[in-house]
This record gives sequence, C-alpha cells and structure tokens, in this order.
Amino acid sequence: MSVAFTREEDYEATAANLLDRPVSPHPNYVTPQGLAQIEAAFAAAKAAYGAAQVEGGVAADRTAMARATRDLRYWSARRGSAQLVEAPADAGRAAFGLTVTIEREDGRVQTFQIVGEDEADPKLGAISYGSPLARALLGKEVGDTVAAPGGAAEITAIG
Repeated sequence: MSVAFTREEDYEATAANLLDRPVSPHPNYVTPQGLAQIEAAFAAAKAAYGAAQVEGGVAADRTAMARATRDLRYWSARRGSAQLVEAPADAGRAAFGLTVTIEREDGRVQTFQIVGEDEADPKLGAISYGSPLARALLGKEVGDTVAAPGGAAEITAIG
C-alpha cells in the first residue's frame, strides 16, 4: 500500500513499536579497525538523531527519530562495551585479530580474519570470533586439520 493512503497514526504506531536492535550477550571484543567502525557508526547515528530532531513534528520524521534513537542506543551500548584486543605479535597459533588461510577438501583456499561480531563480514573475509569456523580455528597451528562447515580443512597459513 502506498504511504499516501495511510493514516498519520499508523506512522506513530510504527515508530512506537520499533524494536531495539539485539545486543549480543557475548563479550564485545574488537580489533582496532572494529573500534573505528563502531565509532563511525556511533557518529552517524548521532548525526541522524540530530537531523531527525531538526525535522521533528511530521509523522514520517517521527519514524526517522525512532530509528535514529534506536541506532544511537545500539551503537552507544556497543561503544561502551567494546574491549580492544590487539592481534598477538607471535602468529604461531590462530587467535583473535589474525588472518588464517585454510585449504578445504575440495581444493578451495580461503583466507579469513577472526574479528568481533560487529565487524564480521564473511564476503570480505572477516568472521566473528563466535562463529563455528572461528571457534574451530582458534588455538590451532599451521598443518592442523579442523572441522569446517562443508567438511574438513587444513590450516596453511596464519598471519
């Protein structure tokens, strides 16, 4: 249905019922890049909140204000709970912040960096430390075989 055919009260109900973004119960470990991403997201949420306050009054702007408030709460919580973890200097074992290269049984070679939840993006090669693959890799060395989704994989490099 087009927005033109909805009532203003519908917008207010949508804004009032906007659910908070879920905050993970796990420790909020972050790499230096992840902390920078959280800071940038917090700043963007703060700017969106400020812009929504200026526009206040119109029903659509109330929805924007509700979204901005929700995002500001989320990023404020993530910023407050962030625990910076530097990658270890000795890359002998897979650890948070390090990059691990694996070779799967089918010959595919993949490289992943083990990062915090908010910075994880598997398409870019960044996996959350809580993901099944990262949990299988953590603490392992080059030459170790790990159970990975889709079959076993051998660690070929850590850096």
